[in-house]
Amino acid sequence: MKTIVLEEPGRFRLVDRAAPPAPGPGEALVRIHRVGVCGSDLHAFGGKQPFFAYPRVVGHELGVEIVALGTPEAHLAVGDRCSVEPYLNCGSCIACRRGKTNCCVRLQVLGVHTDGGMRELMTVPVAKLHRSRTLSMDQLALVEMLTIGAHAVRRGQPEAGERILVIGAGPIGLSVIQFAQLSGARVIVLEISERRRQFCRQHLKVETCLDGQADTTVDELQALLDGDLPTTVFEATGNPNSMMRSVQYVANGGKLTFVSLVQGDLTFRDAELHRRELTLLRSRNATGADFAWAIQMVEEGRIDLAPWITHRAPADAMIAAFPEWLDPERGVIKAVVEF
Repeated sequence: MKTIVLEEPGRFRLVDRAAPPAPGPGEALVRIHRVGVCGSDLHAFGGKQPFFAYPRVVGHELGVEIVALGTPEAHLAVGDRCSVEPYLNCGSCIACRRGKTNCCVRLQVLGVHTDGGMRELMTVPVAKLHRSRTLSMDQLALVEMLTIGAHAVRRGQPEAGERILVIGAGPIGLSVIQFAQLSGARVIVLEISERRRQFCRQHLKVETCLDGQADTTVDELQALLDGDLPTTVFEATGNPNSMMRSVQYVANGGKLTFVSLVQGDLTFRDAELHRRELTLLRSRNATGADFAWAIQMVEEGRIDLAPWITHRAPADAMIAAFPEWLDPERGVIKAVVEF
């Protein structure tokens, strides 16, 4: 079985491994058709991914086909196309008992804590398969990425008509923008890349995109909002300096949701948080409900994923292509590996 292993930071290796055994009760054997390359994969390649150990088979944005079921399932059949919810939760800890399966105490994320989908076949719990009768494998592989934004928006709860700010227009920021728009919010984007600002204007119909490299962001926001600042802000850059700076963009009494993750400490002036009485939220992973929402939005055509995939490679060529996808000049929005 063709498998790509991240042996250590900066080094992938293509190996041949034995196929998984027949699935047991509550399990499915799936064939991997598409793997979306995520920011966490890029960070793992660069040696900057928290909660990570080498060697590891990365890949958790998966479009798969069921090839065998351990036991008959009422809602699934061999041949079904699915997206995989890659968050393997215990079901019994305090978070799971409260329905917060995305932050299970003993969480195992495919491709991070345990081996993921950069291989031809793998076994997954049937409860983590989300079927679609209409979505393509490309679309199914991008569903998990969308759910990160869906969950963040459910956390931040922007209101219809509210002017909000999304900082960072990488794939996660783009997914936040999409679901904030679906919630009726009016989105302002702050992004350092003109290419990505143009993507937001063209494909997501964002009217206002500000240059994140400017030192006048507060003034620009106040000019747009009649002297006010956004009452809801989502930070999705994965840059600690941006995350720490984002506090100054939130209105008094507002909410700041960190969607991104960094390996290190963040520091803030307590007096500034206190003065503004900020609500500070973290958003981690997603839940089954987020997968259902994301799949429905794509199936209904309310989210168009066609422009998102800018780069792709077959598994045999992925190792050579991967370092190029790290280069900002390549203009990568989303890269996909084909198995």
